[in-house]
Amino acid sequence: MGFSQRGISMASLSLLLIATFIGISEEIAVMSIDLGSEWMKVAIVSPGVPMEIALNKESKRKTPVVIAFRDGERSFGEDAQVIGVRFPQNTFFYILDLLGKPIDNPLVQLYRDRFPYYDIVADDERKTIAFRLNENTTYTPEELIAQILHKGKEMAEASAHQKINEAVITVPGFFNQAERRALIQAAELAGLKVLQLINDYTAVALNYGVFGRTEINDSAHYIMFYDMGASSTTATVVSYQNVKTKERGFLETNPHVTVLGVGYDRTLGGLEMQIRLQHYLAQEFDALKKTPNSVFKSPRAMAKLFKEAGRVKTVLSANADHFAQIESLIDDIDFKLQVSREKLEEICADLFKRVANPVKIALETSGLSMDIISHVVLVGAGTRMPKVQETLSQYVKTELSKNVNTDEAAALGAAYKAADLSQGFKVKKFVTKDALLLPIQITFDRTVDNKVRQVKKTLFGRMNPFPQKKIITFNKNMNDFDFHVNYAELDYLPAKEINSIGDLHISTVSLNGVAEALEKHANEGGESKGIKVHFNIDESGVLNLLTVELVSEKSSIVDEEEGTFSILGSTISKFFAGSLEKETEEKTEEPPKEDIKPVHEESEFSEQTKEAEEKEKEKKKSETKVNEDKASNKTEKAEKEKKATIVQIKEPISSKEIKFGSQILSGEKLVESQEKIHRLDVHDSEKTRRETALNNLESYVIDAQQNFDSNEFSDAATEKEIEDIRKACADISEWLYEDGFTATAEVYEEKLMELKKLTNDVYERVFEFRDRPEVLNGMVTLLQGSKLFLENMRNLSLTTEVITPVEVETLEKVLNETQDYHETIKKYFANAPLNIPVKYKVRHIANKMELLDREIKYLLNKVKIWKPKQEAAANQTTDKAERTIEENEDSTTDSDKDKSAEEQPSDNLEKQEQPKLETTDTPQDPVLLPESEKPLTKEEVQEETHQEL
Repeated sequence: MGFSQRGISMASLSLLLIATFIGISEEIAVMSIDLGSEWMKVAIVSPGVPMEIALNKESKRKTPVVIAFRDGERSFGEDAQVIGVRFPQNTFFYILDLLGKPIDNPLVQLYRDRFPYYDIVADDERKTIAFRLNENTTYTPEELIAQILHKGKEMAEASAHQKINEAVITVPGFFNQAERRALIQAAELAGLKVLQLINDYTAVALNYGVFGRTEINDSAHYIMFYDMGASSTTATVVSYQNVKTKERGFLETNPHVTVLGVGYDRTLGGLEMQIRLQHYLAQEFDALKKTPNSVFKSPRAMAKLFKEAGRVKTVLSANADHFAQIESLIDDIDFKLQVSREKLEEICADLFKRVANPVKIALETSGLSMDIISHVVLVGAGTRMPKVQETLSQYVKTELSKNVNTDEAAALGAAYKAADLSQGFKVKKFVTKDALLLPIQITFDRTVDNKVRQVKKTLFGRMNPFPQKKIITFNKNMNDFDFHVNYAELDYLPAKEINSIGDLHISTVSLNGVAEALEKHANEGGESKGIKVHFNIDESGVLNLLTVELVSEKSSIVDEEEGTFSILGSTISKFFAGSLEKETEEKTEEPPKEDIKPVHEESEFSEQTKEAEEKEKEKKKSETKVNEDKASNKTEKAEKEKKATIVQIKEPISSKEIKFGSQILSGEKLVESQEKIHRLDVHDSEKTRRETALNNLESYVIDAQQNFDSNEFSDAATEKEIEDIRKACADISEWLYEDGFTATAEVYEEKLMELKKLTNDVYERVFEFRDRPEVLNGMVTLLQGSKLFLENMRNLSLTTEVITPVEVETLEKVLNETQDYHETIKKYFANAPLNIPVKYKVRHIANKMELLDREIKYLLNKVKIWKPKQEAAANQTTDKAERTIEENEDSTTDSDKDKSAEEQPSDNLEKQEQPKLETTDTPQDPVLLPESEKPLTKEEVQEETHQEL
């Protein structure tokens, strides 16, 4: 099976996807953010704009995940990268890898080794880290990510031209619980409601399947996605298949994409190669000994080398060699060095040996072999390196597919999921079944023979599908107790990866009030069935403790004396039940064989004999029914006395969950972060408003000065107006270049309004002078046509009754008025100077033309719908004949109808007998459907597993 995206562009995608606006809200657009370590891609779905990549202010489709702070100003993306070369301590990037990690995490230590110029401090209370910008300011990774996500939100809103508050965000599949919770909180700080965190490889697989929907069939087909990004590498095996599911009683066939196996390496990516190339360039420069200072001790020099290493690495993907060159690297000394692709591969040799490891793990996890994998699809910028492709191709022994947009596949797949989850759009159903990479287990202590031993039970196993619910039952605990939620056995992971996960203890749950609940149920006659703890893994892969309850069962005997309503209900039930039984008996009862007589023998019996036999039969039947009713009442009474109902009793148990590892922001720290980010957003908003107002004022002044140097504008103004405008422009220009550069947005806007008051009248005269000839020419054309039309209407009124003489006179009157108005205007403007107020404006002329045009349209419509009397009479005769034929057809005898029915073709009979079925051809391309045609809510894996512990 091979899906293809040949020829599919965003222009053609607009033909495949149809966004439907429903009137519940004007703000129904949704967005997706593919948040990587190095780049961010934003996609939107809005009415009329299906699945489009949002451009940043530089009109680029991807934005660097970089944020910089300098002199109280905040910069993002490429602007921040420029600042980062000069002030690397104030510029932060590759922040995603630090979410939800304490300072002693190996990944944090690796980050500090790569970028030693950052002041990273520990937040002991939350067991995480923060960047110290200065003595009074620190930023946590969540706060920095929140600001970047907010910038992505602004980009999406600028493209959709409306507010957007809901998003689907991609996340690395190997993110643990703490990392996922931290990213969700960062999105909330950015003002985004997270519809779902979707694993990045799942988003890519969804996008791949959506475009290849027509090639999915009832047989499972297997695809591998190999994604090498900036920080990590992932290999994923998925299956595509059409599956029948029952929704509200109806069978539906929808495509499913299921994640079967995943392998990953958290530290193998383009960043590590770029760091190694950076260090190589630094060593080569120091070896030249052009200065006693080492570049390794200069943050600015290392930042320049890092940027140049990234550029050279990219160029070497397509070229055998390239020059690395930096002006004034350190101490005003330039640096230039030729780097070959062979040298890059040499310094990264050990990294290329790890390229195939994720593939090996993914195949082992899925239980499949490369023989049944249809394609290996490359994703991520790192896969563009020839050495990576060569090493991977040798291992998989198959041709590598490059038919996926490596930069935008995840963003577009997440956008499709966002449209599916939103309330404003309905999409063609495409079911995604993701899987859990890190298994979770329950551990607790149990005392047996005065010995305490630890019990472990798997809650969610490795590669369990999610979303999913599970129930754990504790049936041997009589008092309050604790149990622990941990990551399960991770022996299949390398030791380095296990250390990167951090704390393997997720939480401890303490249950209180167990003995009291058991005693309460025992007093009520209940038999304990255990304490049931409900968990779920939601769509975002986050573990949640839902409820804890004691469940007991007790027998409840029905009383013989029933209440009024019970008796009434029983009576009604018996009545209908008796009627039904009687009807059934009458239908199924067969007469005795001796009562069956041949038809020809009935004449031998007298009427009296028949009546006597009928009376005897009714008597026997009545006696039988009385006996059956008595027996039925006895049985019912016995069942009443013996029958007992099992009643289930549920009692909530108080529970307290203490989470381990990095904690999310809460309380005063959360409020402080919200206020900090809000102040920055307000500052940026005011800055943007001020810059816009300043640009508008400067542009208007320059345009006004240029305009009044031309004859067109100077002729339309009086000498005093010209003098006032020139003086105002000169004053504003002088003020801008001297003291105005520090003014506020309000001052700029006020000065612009004052200048517009001086120029508005003149500009109106110029625009009227420009547009007037075209309008007057249109009036001349209208008058000429109207005169000809008037003559035709006058002739028509003499020969037919369609046009009355009054209507002709009315048209002539309006035509003459318009002609007089045109002559008046023409004479007026022939002598009127240009610098006086306009008496006859273009809109007034247009309104006058509209009156004449309306009269003409009225008469045209009247002529169009008019029918001569003879034609009308003929139509009436035809109608009468048709009615006579219908009456004759209705008088056809039943036998004739039956005969005609027999003569009809068999297919016509089938159409008459079969109910009409409305079928709709299911389009194979992805389509956003209207609200009324929405498929049902997305299929979830809702598996409840009861374990007796």
